[in-house]
Amino acid sequence: MKRILFIFLLFSFACLSAQEVQDSVKIYFQQGKYDLNMSVRDNRNSLDRIIDSMKTSYSDSILRIKKILVVGGSSPDGSIRFNNLLSEKRANELFNYLSQYSELPDSLKTTELIGRDWKGLIRLVEDDPNVPYKDETLKLLNKIADEVHNNVTTNGDQLRRIKKFRYGVPYYYMYQHLFPELRTSQLFLWYEKIRSSHTPMEHVEQSTSISDSITNSATDSPTDSITPEAPVSSYIPESKSSSPFYMGIKTNMLYDLLAVPNLGVEFYLGKNWSIAGNWMYAWWKTDRKHRYWRIYGGDIAVRKWFGSAAEKKPLTGHHLGIYGQVLTYDFEWGGRGYMAGVPGGNIFDRANYAFGVEYGYSLPIARRFNIDFTLGVGYMGGKYYEYTPIDDIYVWQATKNRHWFGPTKLEISLVWLIGHGNVNSKKGGKQ
Repeated sequence: MKRILFIFLLFSFACLSAQEVQDSVKIYFQQGKYDLNMSVRDNRNSLDRIIDSMKTSYSDSILRIKKILVVGGSSPDGSIRFNNLLSEKRANELFNYLSQYSELPDSLKTTELIGRDWKGLIRLVEDDPNVPYKDETLKLLNKIADEVHNNVTTNGDQLRRIKKFRYGVPYYYMYQHLFPELRTSQLFLWYEKIRSSHTPMEHVEQSTSISDSITNSATDSPTDSITPEAPVSSYIPESKSSSPFYMGIKTNMLYDLLAVPNLGVEFYLGKNWSIAGNWMYAWWKTDRKHRYWRIYGGDIAVRKWFGSAAEKKPLTGHHLGIYGQVLTYDFEWGGRGYMAGVPGGNIFDRANYAFGVEYGYSLPIARRFNIDFTLGVGYMGGKYYEYTPIDDIYVWQATKNRHWFGPTKLEISLVWLIGHGNVNSKKGGKQ
């Protein structure tokens, strides 16, 4: 008897399931935006597909909408209130757009507003083997998700904790590769079959094969909703979220020892790349002793950082790069003098130049300071003049062209680290 009852229940469930059809669509938004942009991802094709499905179903009166669920979400960047507002706007944008092409009764509509989609981010991190410090990152994200679910108040915003974690390296990766996957809106439709004696059976079977069932994709499953903290206004400001910023201001201490003031800056571009520039200027002279110490110019370099230290923190550890230099000078110390560039001209008047490859290592020495050791090897060329001071007159001796292959750049620079989270945890580089 129990066996017969079990078979009957199983048959009833199968028949009931066969009478329900599911469909869904997901669209993506630009950061901080809720307007529907067809050029983003595959939005146009996704919307065309579901519009065609809805029109086909209604025109033949085969299916009838039973339930509608609209889910609006956002990535964690930005404030809590802003992302709640953004989630609602995105959900409404998708629903209103599809309502233009087929009747979507408001009475059947349920809306879920995710806001900051921490659970979605956790799923993405679990599926991505390239996330830096993956296990530790998942542990922190799960803790944050539990706090949000239980309305636990913590010291500081959750996003700020992610940015500080491991010097922002996991955050920067997630910001670049995973956050765009969370800026979405999804619409789920549940249909029920209705009988029609005028409809061919083969057409009914064809119409029931609507794709994108919500049970087939974990990423399409709606998560716990977050109620907005304030009513939605008619205007949502631009997101003030920004990517992590790391910068260094430096001075080459070797030039400082030679009484050549100099200043350099370096900007972290992401993915272990940076760009650096330096400028120096010294204009010392003693006419009475026929001594001149004049030099000014600069260089620019593009660097690739590598090694375990670079993976833990930007602008730290080994780096390789290419560089270019331009400079003019006038050296004389009581005897023969050497001048690069046209006498009385500026740095653009036939200045000397150099380019090559460099290698260096940036060593942490304090919370906000590193010492960067860099050696560059390449070619230096350009025209220079030789002269001799006789009484109060400087007598030209020769004009020569320089062709030098070898070291053209040497730095032992003190670097001041700037940027939120751009700090060393301990002196001496111990992380």
